[in-house]
Amino acid sequence: MTMPSHPVVVRAMLAADGRLLSADPPLLALQREAGADLGVPIAVPQLATIARLAARLGITLSRPVVAACERGDIDMWVRARPEEGGVSLSVVDWRERPTVADPVDNGQRDADIAALAEGWTWQIDTQLRFEMVLEGMGDAGALPADPPVPGSRFSSYFQLQPDDEGDMAMLRGFAQRRAFRDQQAVLAKDTGSRFKLSAYPTFDLSGQLKGYRGTAFPLAQAMVAPMVEDQPLALYPAEFGRRLDRSLRQPLGRIIANADTISAQLEGPLRPDYAGYASDIAVAGRHLMALVDDLADLQAIDRPDFSVIAEEVDLADLGRRAAGLLAVKALDRRIKIVPPSVDATLLATGEFRRVLQILVNLIGNAVRYSPEDTEVRVAIEWESGQARIAVIDQGTGVAPADRERIFEKFERLGRDDAGGSGLGLYISRRLARAMGGDIVIGGAPGEGARFILSLPVSG
Repeated sequence: MTMPSHPVVVRAMLAADGRLLSADPPLLALQREAGADLGVPIAVPQLATIARLAARLGITLSRPVVAACERGDIDMWVRARPEEGGVSLSVVDWRERPTVADPVDNGQRDADIAALAEGWTWQIDTQLRFEMVLEGMGDAGALPADPPVPGSRFSSYFQLQPDDEGDMAMLRGFAQRRAFRDQQAVLAKDTGSRFKLSAYPTFDLSGQLKGYRGTAFPLAQAMVAPMVEDQPLALYPAEFGRRLDRSLRQPLGRIIANADTISAQLEGPLRPDYAGYASDIAVAGRHLMALVDDLADLQAIDRPDFSVIAEEVDLADLGRRAAGLLAVKALDRRIKIVPPSVDATLLATGEFRRVLQILVNLIGNAVRYSPEDTEVRVAIEWESGQARIAVIDQGTGVAPADRERIFEKFERLGRDDAGGSGLGLYISRRLARAMGGDIVIGGAPGEGARFILSLPVSG
């Protein structure tokens, strides 16, 4: 059956035990493609999860969902509402994205490069900080006059350059935790000095990623065209996003969907530890998917011609929307989000979707790093000609010495959890400043953090 590629409303009804009682044709076709039918538990794990959560909490939930089918991936916005004797599902937006074959030679890309000896050797941790720099063999292995210092950031020494197709092998390899080769880079302090980087991931005994170890091979300046500062970048955000979608998002989406299916034991009972492994795989896949999204945003906002739309926005309304999107995540950690009151309004000038993106990131961080059984407040205020919205938590706060550092790329203040990429706050501040505003941190140490987004007042 041909799936709809335009917004439609697709409905289904589930019994209290998860059995699919009725479904519109598109959902029924997806159920049958998964090997099930009416009268049996729904076989789409993402839909089953949101239905169970809505039934358990006794509230209506809405969230985006990506499901895999034979023809590609389906983006859905699903609303689950508990009803007497079951849960009703409404898919208010259903868009199919066909699978595109990846022509990249995976064997070449993922070849083991541990034995590479050309150039000098470097090693970085998961926070992209240099851990070790060693001189290699021959002239190509000689260290530069100003080698990187252990503890310094990779991005402060190397600037990655896209290849002829707009791809960056290192970013792709890092997102997939796989080896990469032939990544072009220039020195941040001397763009005329060019290098070819190749590396492989290193893991600890528990299988956790420790970092990357690789080589830097200097390229003769005569072999490459000189860089012209005014020359536009070859990698456009749209092209970069398209390649990410083909190379990363679609495979990750399938990994997540399959892991969810195994974890939910839809094909039959499993040993508890195996189901737990599948759940861990799904969580790791979602983390990588978030990293891919951050990298795409980073590529866009770091362009010199990046711009935003100037439109009138209501910060109170956006605060309520962002709080609603994160309500389920907060409930899972027993955290209460207190949004602006329903009658509150504060008009400002900015781009609607970018302001919402910033607030989702700020509130998401507050929920992630706050203690359980606490509260996250979203408050609006007006001060000195600026409209301000603050996200206030009851965590440990941010030390004054770290309140600028936390906005740097890949900076996570020493956290070693898998909660984020260290790009969210950097991207958020860049977006805020592009809209004529800023993000600052308030609050006394030990009394929680107060992240304040300010924007010009509308009119």
